[in-house]
Parts: sequence; C-alpha cells; structure tokens
Amino acid sequence: MEGLPFLALPVLLLLDVDSAVLAYGFSFIVPFFNENLYLMMVMSGLFATLRIVGAVGLLKERTWGYALSVINCVITLTLMIFMLPAGIADGLLSGAALLLLLFARYGSQKIFDRSFQ
Repeated sequence: MEGLPFLALPVLLLLDVDSAVLAYGFSFIVPFFNENLYLMMVMSGLFATLRIVGAVGLLKERTWGYALSVINCVITLTLMIFMLPAGIADGLLSGAALLLLLFARYGSQKIFDRSFQ
C-alpha cells in the first residue's frame, strides 16, 4: 500500500503537477504533510521497501524479519493518527498484520508456566 504513492511520484513530476493541488485536504491534523507531499511520497517508497524486506525475512523464517515486521506495524499504528482519513485503513491493515504476527509467534503459549505448583 505504501509503495503506490512512490510509484506515482515520477509520473507526477514528469507532468509537473503542483503538490499543493494533490495535498488539498490530505491531512487535517498536521499541515506540514500537506506542504511536503512529494517528500512523503519518497518516504513511502522507503517504508514499502522495509515492509518487503521484512516479508522476505518472514518467508525465510528469520527472526530479523519478524522483528522488522513488528517494528513496521507498531510505527504504522503510531503514525496513523497523523494521516487521517487514509490512516484509518492503514491502521486496520497494520493492526491485523500485527495480530497475525503475534498469533503466529506466540500461539497458545501461556504467560505464566504453572507447572511448578
């Protein structure tokens, strides 16, 4: 999802589209995002790359892939409030991904082992 704005960036730059036109009403909370929309599109490409690297790590069953994916989900959930209204969908997808990661890692493992009693 984050990669799509990055893929659209070269087209928008070639067509010389003003970022102020695109940013109209983008973020109600932080006007800084409206003023720097093209920079945010570049950062979304970086974030998409990190998500893909984390997914490859998970496919190869590597701990670093799991850790990177959890970090990506937590950062997305933290920043989703600043990206309203699009942050709602981002939060739902990231929250679901985080739950799946945690269920896959910890499954039915108990918090406390009571076998010593």
